[in-house]
Amino acid sequence: MVSACSDIESERNKPQTRKDQRKDEMGKVTGEEGLFSLGGSKSEEGGAGAIAVNSYLWRATLDTLSFMPLTSADPFGGVVITDWYEDPKTPGERFKVNAIILDRALRADGVKVTLFKQSLEKGNWRDQKVDEKLATSLEDTILTRARQLKVSSISK
Repeated sequence: MVSACSDIESERNKPQTRKDQRKDEMGKVTGEEGLFSLGGSKSEEGGAGAIAVNSYLWRATLDTLSFMPLTSADPFGGVVITDWYEDPKTPGERFKVNAIILDRALRADGVKVTLFKQSLEKGNWRDQKVDEKLATSLEDTILTRARQLKVSSISK
C-alpha cells in the first residue's frame, strides 16, 4: 500500500511541459493570470483570459453605456444591465438597457441589446413601447466602437 503512494509522489515531482502546467492551472481561481483566470488564454481572440467574452465588445459596451448608471456588469456572462436613466432634456421619460455579449469573437451578431422605456403619467412610471430601431442603433454603436478598439490595439 505504501509503495503505491510512492508512484503518485514521483508523478508530482516529474517535470511538466508548459501545456501540462496550463492544464493543471485550468479552472483555478488563482491561476497564472491571477484572480480571474478560469481557463482563458491570452492568445485567444478578444484579449486576455480575464473575461469570458470578446474584450473589444465588452469594453465597447461599457463605453457606449457609460452615460447611464450601471446596475450590474458581469464579464464572465457578458451581461451589462443599467439602471433607469432620465435624460434632463426629456423629463418624464426614462430608459433602461440590458446588453448581452453572445460570443468570444468580434462579430456583427455578437451583441444583443434590449431597451426598456417608461413615461411618467400622473406621478407613476408606465411602460412604453420602444422603437426596435433604437436598440439596433445601440448595437451598431457598440459594434463600431469595438472595431475602433480592435484597430487601435493592432496599430500599437
